[in-house]
Parts: sequence; C-alpha cells; structure tokens
Amino acid sequence: MLTFYDCQTAPSPRRARIFIAEKGINVETVEIDLRKGEQMSESFRKINPRCAVPSLVTEDGHAISENLAIAHYLEALHPTPPLMGLTPLEQAMVLEWNWRCEFEGLAAVAEILRNSSPHMKGRAMTGPRNIEQLPELAERGRVRLGYFYEDLNTQLSQNEFVAGDHYSIADITAMVLIDFAKWVKAQPDESMSALWKWHAKAAARPASSV
Repeated sequence: MLTFYDCQTAPSPRRARIFIAEKGINVETVEIDLRKGEQMSESFRKINPRCAVPSLVTEDGHAISENLAIAHYLEALHPTPPLMGLTPLEQAMVLEWNWRCEFEGLAAVAEILRNSSPHMKGRAMTGPRNIEQLPELAERGRVRLGYFYEDLNTQLSQNEFVAGDHYSIADITAMVLIDFAKWVKAQPDESMSALWKWHAKAAARPASSV
C-alpha cells in the first residue's frame, strides 16, 4: 500500500490529500505534526531530506515529495477520473494554470505569512535551513496576490473550471490557496463573483472536505 505523509493543518499536503480522495485511492496515512517540528526528525529526513510535507512513499519504497510529482504518479496509476487533462491541449492548460496558481497564488500567500508572522521568525522558507524574514516580501506578496485574483476571476468568468471545461488539479490548487489566504486575511474581494461562484462549487465536492 502507498504511504502518505500528511499534516492536517497545512495547505500543501491538503492539495495531495484532495487529489487522493478524488481518485478514491486507499493509502496509509502518517501524520507529521509541523507545530512540533516532526518534519525535522531524523526518521522523517530519511523520507524527505527537504523536511516538508507531503511525501508519498510507493509500495517499493521510493519517496515522492512534490505535489505535482505525486499527482503525475497517481494519475498514471489511476487515470480515472482524469485530473490532469485528456488531450494534449487540456494537459497543457492544466499544467499552465496549476503553475500559475502555485507561483502567483500559493507562493504569494506563503510570502506574506512567512515574512510577517511572529511565529515564523527565522523560518521564512520551508526546509532544513533557517532563513530570516524580509517584511518587504510580505508587502510584495499582497500585491502579487491581488493581481492574480484579478486574472483568476477573469479566467473563471469565461470557463467553468480553472483550466477549462473540466475539474482538475488546477482547481484543487486554486481552492486551497484561497482557503489558505484566510490565514493572512488576503482572500479575494467579494466583487469577484465568478471566482466565488466557482469556489463554492469546488468546496462542495466531497473530496474537498477531507
């Protein structure tokens, strides 16, 4: 059986957890408590030397520790339901929008949180090394995030889902980033009606509540 290293309170493993639930895959789950620093333990470093979740360990013992890599592996093993596109163009659009949701959205929220929270002083980046906060990056993150919300709202005013006509990993990433943005009080403005209509639909999916 696949072993999934999770943390219920963190946004990044939530993305993988939703993907797994959408696929209906049975995994053995191991909870890693980030608040207690369990990701820094010697035992977990053997799974992921980068000291971050999620990680997925295959039945033959290989560890996969990035969301997109985990999704690609699971999509190949369990192609139904498809969550990464079917045609070459659909696959390209899913990857494009998933990247934008990660880099322009999730990374911006992380910039805000990690460079402004007193609880993350000296921990401005995930991983085994300590990096000091830069308050200017928190300010930049809010600007970046606002621009991305505008683009995402435009995209969703023209498409049923983030990457087009079908629900995909891009929707998972976008929904998690918007929920994550609550932590820094930086969610989209209520006037972005297309975005919020889509969010309500995505959040109502059974897998979104895992």
